[in-house]
Amino acid sequence: MTTSRPRRKLPIGIQTLRDIREGGYYYVDKTPLIARLVDSGKHYFLSRPRRFGKSLLLDTIACAFEARRELFDAHDGSDGSAPREKLFLADHWDWARPHPVIRLSFAEGRLAEGAKLEAHIHHQLDTNAARLGVSLPPVGEDPHIRFTELITRAAQAHGQQAVVLVDEYDKPILDNLETPEVARAMREGLRNLYSVIKGRDADLRFVLLTGVSKFSKVSIFSGLNNLNDITLDERYGTLCGYTDEDIDTVFAPELEAAEQEGQPLDRDEIRRWYNGYRWGPVSVYNPFDVLLLLDKRQFRAHWFETGTPTFLVEWLKSRGFFTPQLERLIADDELLSAFDVDDIAVEAMLWQTGYLTIQRTEVCDGVREYELGVPNLEVRAALNRALLRAWLPQRPEGRMTDVVRMLRAADTDALRAHFQRLYASIPHDWVRANPIARYEGYYASVFYSHLASLGLDIVPEEVSNPGQCDLVIRHAGRAWVIEFKVVDGEQPTGEAMRQLKARDYAAKHRGAPGITEVIELGVEFSRAKRQVVGWEVARAGAHA
Repeated sequence: MTTSRPRRKLPIGIQTLRDIREGGYYYVDKTPLIARLVDSGKHYFLSRPRRFGKSLLLDTIACAFEARRELFDAHDGSDGSAPREKLFLADHWDWARPHPVIRLSFAEGRLAEGAKLEAHIHHQLDTNAARLGVSLPPVGEDPHIRFTELITRAAQAHGQQAVVLVDEYDKPILDNLETPEVARAMREGLRNLYSVIKGRDADLRFVLLTGVSKFSKVSIFSGLNNLNDITLDERYGTLCGYTDEDIDTVFAPELEAAEQEGQPLDRDEIRRWYNGYRWGPVSVYNPFDVLLLLDKRQFRAHWFETGTPTFLVEWLKSRGFFTPQLERLIADDELLSAFDVDDIAVEAMLWQTGYLTIQRTEVCDGVREYELGVPNLEVRAALNRALLRAWLPQRPEGRMTDVVRMLRAADTDALRAHFQRLYASIPHDWVRANPIARYEGYYASVFYSHLASLGLDIVPEEVSNPGQCDLVIRHAGRAWVIEFKVVDGEQPTGEAMRQLKARDYAAKHRGAPGITEVIELGVEFSRAKRQVVGWEVARAGAHA
């Protein structure tokens, strides 16, 4: 790989356009999409998971409306500062008409009561008013009244309509989901604030609210029904995140440097670990993952490790979530929007937080359905590792990599012994005190999450479909076709293997590319013993 582009600094944690453009950092030009967005409408809402570049997007839009053209033009570096290339917006924007920009952010800190939320809003309103050179009614007034006055007076003082940009609009609610009464108070306070926007339409040129969650319109957005939700608008599917083309062009100098320094980064591995998020036809990478990978040159769960979803794991555990469903869930538009303090659908929670993504969209007679699945290896392995710790409160003996060696050697006896040790490690008192251990899917969830946490290739089409087998693993040229059954007694029934044979789940894997052997595995769990009691194996060549 060779490139004429110079190496730049990696913008890890940098969320302001000025710092990036003047500091010699890499920048992926999203301004063609910003131009389209601004030209096409006025009031927008965008949902993306954390650390996907939402704050930088808002800052870039703010700089454009403030007419800071120097940040978008090319610069040769003759004054000693870092040279930079021209951005698309430099020649596609009305720089003669700056607008007053009002910026609200709830990204920092945690607000745990309504009074602190109100104080935070007042502080931001005052900060904006001072920057824009306008006065506001005293703090004793309600925040929504002062917000109304800020918009009106800013537009009057500057002779142009105002711009409102809200970063992490939902964070005060999300931070308090474990205490619903506080979350409801936050929701009401924010609803009153955001309802101002609709009534000040004449004084507004552009509005964009961004956050993680897509709350239903009957809750926080009930007074703001004129927002254009572009979360799933295919035209803006790459507005946040890096594409494959971005990796191969903008960051080509980093890939080349890694190669030259003896630490090559395999493109297929980068794709397998971090690509796969879809809000349109083109998949994207989490920018934070890419930047950390290029910096440290280690394939790790960089994004996941910055915010381990303790609440999410406990929430899934309390609902007895069948973890193999992470590979395939079906949802519609209404379900993906079913996110409110008192009504959170599992599909909505996992999708909006970035642990599931849209794999496929199907429209039939006007009805749109989405097939959801884990986006990449990072999420599959790291989330299942966290879930496994919830399923198994006591760490089992042995190393995780032992399982990989057993699969590579197709040592089915060793695998059985390993999983028997795994289930035996669950303390009896924990099982007795936790309803989760009594539901049928628990045993399969432990089995699946243990394997998925290793980053193994789990075939999504096979999991959790009526009439299809429970689990398929592809590893080292073999397809493991697995069926689970739970029995009430302490003796195996043979039903798992009978079903595998009767329905011939293994048929589609015989002769499949790269598969040299197909192993059918019938696993039976005893509810009484809380243990694997049945383990039947049938092996055949790929073309048998």
